Parts: sequence; structure tokens; C-alpha cells
Amino acid sequence: MVKNLIIVGLIFMIGILVVPSILVTSFPSETPGVEEHIPAVTETKETEPAEAEPASQENTGSALPPEVQTVSVFRSSSEMIEEVPLEEYIAGVVASEMPASYEMEALKAQALTARTYLFRQIMDGHDLSLPEGADVTDTVLHQVFKNEEELIETWGSEFEWKMSRIRQAVYETEGQVITFEDEPITATFFSTSNGYTENSEEYWESEFPYLRSVESPWDVESPRYKGTRELSVGEFQQKLQVELPGEGIGEIESRTTGGRVAKVAIGGKTFSGREIRDALELDSSDFSWERQGDRILIETRGWGHGVGMSQFGADGMAKEGYTYRDIIQHYYHGVSIEEASAVLVKHEENENLADDVG
Repeated sequence: MVKNLIIVGLIFMIGILVVPSILVTSFPSETPGVEEHIPAVTETKETEPAEAEPASQENTGSALPPEVQTVSVFRSSSEMIEEVPLEEYIAGVVASEMPASYEMEALKAQALTARTYLFRQIMDGHDLSLPEGADVTDTVLHQVFKNEEELIETWGSEFEWKMSRIRQAVYETEGQVITFEDEPITATFFSTSNGYTENSEEYWESEFPYLRSVESPWDVESPRYKGTRELSVGEFQQKLQVELPGEGIGEIESRTTGGRVAKVAIGGKTFSGREIRDALELDSSDFSWERQGDRILIETRGWGHGVGMSQFGADGMAKEGYTYRDIIQHYYHGVSIEEASAVLVKHEENENLADDVG
């Protein structure tokens, strides 16, 4: 009898040891291998992902002063100021600025740029274009922002899974900002490059050492990589206030480091590529054109100003296995990722030191 009990006990113990091993080895790892080549990126329909808990170990956020825990957003439609909790504001910006179907690491990179842009805006002081009491607007003047009610109206039945992904990206980067020499950077971003980003001074007047032209090969697969615009000769002349020479258009005299148009001569006038882009409402300042009778056909490459982080490029990098830190450090030269609370302390100390010296 005792012998039988011992045998049964041994069988029971073996079962305890073996079954977990079977359960563990029955499922493959969820970590994908990093491809050596650049994969083709195609536009796919957004589908609902599996539910996932945020990885709490990546949340490195720390307490911020009360005055920056809430963002005062000037709502352009109501012309009222809406008080929004900081990280809720970041989620509303990411939801408005980047497709929720993008890879998680790309969404994290977007969350970081949104938070950094906000802190730069706050630390620079009051913007004369803003009403008293507002930190930012909800438009492209600063960053596009929609609250939950507006996102539910936009997304309908897809709201829950889309917002779940965005909240995870915001949560896992909570409190982090991008810095250069201990100050939040001007974290500009755009949709799609022409294969290269642009040096800041070649599109705007200001030169930032971290906004340098870098390669972004993932963008060639973007549905926004190529665009076309057709104008009549009359429209073209009216928009640029020029008279076209004979049967031609004008001469593109030079291009930027990133391959966009730098200078173009038309009818005795010289324009920058940005001026042409703005006047003709082109997708990009990388363009070429041809005249066909009384029509002018313009082909563009890329979508947006081209300075800073390419959103499509960020998604392409994430698809290859790069982390949000890799993405940030690729598109912003020589930067660090720091806690916003520590950056604010350093900023205040530097201001106090400057006041003492003054």
C-alpha cells in the first residue's frame, strides 16, 4: 500500500515539473528578428490588435511641478481655453498627428517629439500669437490636438483599440523629452521625405545643430512619396506674379543638401524652393516641372517641410526592429533623452545664474 502511494506521489511530482515545460516550449517567441534589408512597406487596412498591458518597467516618468502638469490649449473652434492633463494632451497630439496603426516604437518616437515640442514652447515663454493664459493652440501653428470626444467622433468603433495603442506609447515614454546641451530641442517632424531630411537653415532661416540632413530610405515606399500638381500658365503666373518666358517655365539653379529646390529663376525673379512650394501649394519643395502648351505639370517628391523626423521613416525603422531611441537619435543629431523634471530644474538653475551675472 505504502509502495503504491509512493509511486502515485512520484507520478504527480513529475507531472508538475513536465507540464510547465510543455506550456513554455509550445509557444514561439513574440520578439521578431531584425531584417538585414529594407522591407517593402505597403498601405494596409488598420486591424484591431491583441490587447496588451503597458510595459510598466519602461515608464520612467517622474513628478513634475504642478504648473506644467496641465496644458492650457486654445481651442480654435470654440475660441475657449481647455485645461488638459499633460500626458492626456500628448496622447491627443499623437492621435491627431500619426496613424495609430504605425509601429509601437514609431508611436513612442512621436510621443517624445510631441512632449518635447510642448516643453520647448512653455520654456520659451509667452507666444504673442496666443491669447492670454494659453500655452498652445490645437492647430498646425503648434501641434494638432483632439480630445477624446473628438477622437470618438473621428474614429467611431475603432476608438478603443487605436487609443489603447497610443496610450501605451505615451505611458512608456512618460516624462521623457529630447534635449541638446540640456535644453529641450525644437522637435520638428513631417510626413514623408524625398529620401533625405533637410538642414534646418536650408528651409527656415535658423540653423539648429541637431536638425541636420540625414538619409531616410524608408520613405520611398510611402503613398505620399510622389505627388503631382497641374496648373494653367495663367494660374502659375498669377500665383507667382511673373511673366513666363516664351514656351519655357524657369530654371532651377540650385538644390539643397537634402535634394530639394534651393533657388529657381522665373521671368527675371529669383525664388526659394519654399516660396514656390507655398505659393503653388505643393506637397514638397523637391519638385520638377514641364510645360505642355498652356498647362504646367509639376511632380513632387515627399510630403512636408522635410526638417526633423520623418513619420513614415520612423515607422519604417520600427518595422526593421529599431527602438524609439534609435529613431530619435537618427533624425535628431547629437541629442539625448532625459527626464523633463530634471531638464526643468537645470533650466531654472541656468536662468537664476544668468540673472545673478546680470
